Amino acid sequence: MAKLFDPPRYIALEGPIRVGKSTLSGIISDRLHAQRITEPETNPFLAAFYDGEPGAAFQAQFAFLMARFDQLRALERSPHKAIVCDYIFEKDKLFACINLNDAELAVYNRYYNYFREQLPTPDLVIYLQASPEVLKKRLRRKNAPGELAVSDDYIEEIVKAYEHFFFHYTASDLLVVNTNDIDFVDRHQDLQELLRRLSEPIRGTQYFLPLGSEAASA
Repeated sequence: MAKLFDPPRYIALEGPIRVGKSTLSGIISDRLHAQRITEPETNPFLAAFYDGEPGAAFQAQFAFLMARFDQLRALERSPHKAIVCDYIFEKDKLFACINLNDAELAVYNRYYNYFREQLPTPDLVIYLQASPEVLKKRLRRKNAPGELAVSDDYIEEIVKAYEHFFFHYTASDLLVVNTNDIDFVDRHQDLQELLRRLSEPIRGTQYFLPLGSEAASA
């Protein structure tokens, strides 16, 4: 692969569950010898949230908010020339709007707005799209503990929220990648096609709609 074009210092990836953010962020960070920031690994309230316990949604969301803020606030002191993160801070509010009731959201927003003003904005965001049907198949194939509790309706709601958010996104350069027909985890050809696109400059909002090796061979 050709070297990435004079890459932005701070690249972030986003998209719904099982769309491939963590895998791709690892690949890009390795290519750039960049510091990699991954989602907080633990949340003591997440299991209770999946079980539908009263109040657990607010507790889980607030725990994520604090953990993400602590991670991203440290980036300004990072000595690394490049940073790759597998989420953006705005993700937290996207999920809060889905999971919290009006009273909880009013409290949450006070803290979110205060924290957001203190954080750097990515130079480039890569939004990985996938349809609810594709994500459901990947969830079943992965069979990860906890994720099987995610309902089909919840997946559809998350996808709709992401689509709405990024349709209006202007905070940084944005590459929208449709991953329905590609599998950069298991198919090397698909990965190389995506990396070739990332080796070119991205300005404003641009779209990448690859055919994918599986569809091309059909």
